[in-house]
Amino acid sequence: MFGYTGGVVLLAALLHASWNAMLHGNRDRLLSMAWMSIAIAAVSTVAVACLPLPDPASWPYIAASGLTHVVYNASLVHSYRRGDLTQAYPIARGSSPLLVTLGAAIFAHEELGPLRLLGIALVSGGIIALALHRRAFVGRGARLGLLAALGTGALIAIYTVVDGMGVRLSNGQAIPYIAWMFLFYWLTPLLFIASRGVRALLAPARAAPAAVWSSIAGGLVSIGAYGIVIWAMQWGEMGAVSALRETSVVFALLIGRTFLGETVSVQRWIACSVVAAGAICLGA
Repeated sequence: MFGYTGGVVLLAALLHASWNAMLHGNRDRLLSMAWMSIAIAAVSTVAVACLPLPDPASWPYIAASGLTHVVYNASLVHSYRRGDLTQAYPIARGSSPLLVTLGAAIFAHEELGPLRLLGIALVSGGIIALALHRRAFVGRGARLGLLAALGTGALIAIYTVVDGMGVRLSNGQAIPYIAWMFLFYWLTPLLFIASRGVRALLAPARAAPAAVWSSIAGGLVSIGAYGIVIWAMQWGEMGAVSALRETSVVFALLIGRTFLGETVSVQRWIACSVVAAGAICLGA
């Protein structure tokens, strides 16, 4: 990728892995996602009151992305119920850069040079390899987990391409674009309330305040994580930005191993090297 911007996207990768680890580490992940979304939407509500409007040409993209993110949140929670962080996360994230590259080529007419294409392929291949092991797809539950993670990856690709196109139509108003898109996160706690009721949402604030505050922190971190990506896509190729952002799986591997006690095989460490090689190609 390109100097300063590439470094900032790598920071976004670390932030992204961190909030996913916070989500995965909570027992009730749907509840955690609801509180994360409240934090995101609350900050966005304050922000839109202080910021100018993005260009009207970007509004359909804001709506499309916001709604896709709500579906993505539900899909992410579902995929984490089916697999551990070091399996579900790499499949979801690894399948998206190639889809983003394809979508950007079709809808935004982006072209990438051979070295960038090689970098995207290495990052995606290495990421997916991180999720593979001898028992990865044995049994119906594991196969359903694979499908859930792949579905999540497709949703990631959809909202990434939509945001890449939308932010370029915002007339340089990337931050207002981000704030208005994140307003749609109010829908996630509303859906939680419709499913379980207000009491189920509020009771943990007294019974387990640490978990609630962890979720709120994860939400605040996620604003920076994806906000940086949208900002970077104003100038950078969507596929390259997406692939560099998905190096977050290496951080997720380290977090899962260090803090969640998950096993990391030699195969997965080798896959990390492949991801790193792809990142070097993107930075060349």
